[in-house]
Amino acid sequence: MSARTHTRSHPAATGGIDMRLPWWALALPTLAFVVLLALILNPADARAGGDPALGRLVEGIQQTMRHHTR
Repeated sequence: MSARTHTRSHPAATGGIDMRLPWWALALPTLAFVVLLALILNPADARAGGDPALGRLVEGIQQTMRHHTR
């Protein structure tokens, strides 16, 4: 007698657990990345917060990146 095999509807690698991320799990890190990238590309916006040290830091990083990409 041959035994019947059970077919799974989910792949074995996931363990049968349906994992779904909420919309904000991708939106918030993406938003944070875009904001930080904008601050790096335009250090004048970083100084608008009133802390000149942050603006100098961002400008220094930007100059270093420009120097190493040439």
